[in-house]
Amino acid sequence: MASFLPSGDRELVQIIDSALAEAARKSGEWLVCRPGCTQCCMGPFAINQLDAARLRQGLAELDASDPQRAVRIRDRARQSIARLTQSIPGGFPGDPVTGILNQGEEAEQRFDEFTDLAENEPCPVLDPETGMCDLYSSRPMTCRVFGPPIRSEGGLGVCELCFHGATDKEIAACEMPVDPGGLEPALLEELGKATGARGETIVAFCLGKKS
Repeated sequence: MASFLPSGDRELVQIIDSALAEAARKSGEWLVCRPGCTQCCMGPFAINQLDAARLRQGLAELDASDPQRAVRIRDRARQSIARLTQSIPGGFPGDPVTGILNQGEEAEQRFDEFTDLAENEPCPVLDPETGMCDLYSSRPMTCRVFGPPIRSEGGLGVCELCFHGATDKEIAACEMPVDPGGLEPALLEELGKATGARGETIVAFCLGKKS
């Protein structure tokens, strides 16, 4: 698959990172996310093709600057694919070759069950020795927005480790807006037209599947 990444992705990352910095400023000590805290790095989660392209670009750059670390990431990703496709009851909820997740309401329910069963599976980008993300600057949007209050269909949610002792009003005051200009969908469409990349996958398949 082509390693094309829309030029607008840099703007999207800047918008999200600026929003995170402002949310962190408002949250103060309620936001306890720190380097080495890996709770949000455990268990597979869905990423879109823009996230996948960004991760692959980050890994390609790491190939040039620290090839041994890049090899370790790929090895961890392939080991993770093996565990997730062979050891989870019911199997991988998608194409076990491409890593593309199935779509539809029933597929979403199956993915929820899959993630519950694989909740202790570490992200392959997590360095088990340092507890740090080896592709931090290229991390998916889910990772970039985790921690501060984020609004979804289920309401306003936060990391369970954060905002202890804060009232609902105080939590709401720290809400982090995510892509208010709707830039990500447009970039996903641009990426799809350029490369044919569609659907969602998980980090392990993004970085570990054979080309």
